[in-house]
Amino acid sequence: MLDSFGLEVLHRDECIALLGAVDLGRVVFTHRGLPAVQPVRFVVRGEAVLCGAPGGSALFAAANDNVVAFEAEVFSPDLGSGWFVTVLGRAGELRDQHLAAGLPELTWRPGPDDRHLRIPVEVISGRRLG
Repeated sequence: MLDSFGLEVLHRDECIALLGAVDLGRVVFTHRGLPAVQPVRFVVRGEAVLCGAPGGSALFAAANDNVVAFEAEVFSPDLGSGWFVTVLGRAGELRDQHLAAGLPELTWRPGPDDRHLRIPVEVISGRRLG
């Protein structure tokens, strides 16, 4: 199925699978009443996006227990093809220490106050072009 822009609409399972194939995305959140975007390293576990955030960061403070958007994509300008996936969900600190211990490093510069945010896949959409 194509959307009004002529892009292929991706199904939920395909969106989640595509997210699992990349490790860089963006969290969109509200900071001091304004939209903010933070690039993050991430992994997908089940139907949740897990990303790292320094404990005192604006990302962690503003996103924890609030609805956020998450986006990742792959695009090849040379081929004019790619895909993007967007997730909406209420972010929260990952408190499962067993799961957290098995994760790869997800912050840009590891520090003692690093935290993991879990964004459950409450709403997901994706498109493929080219």
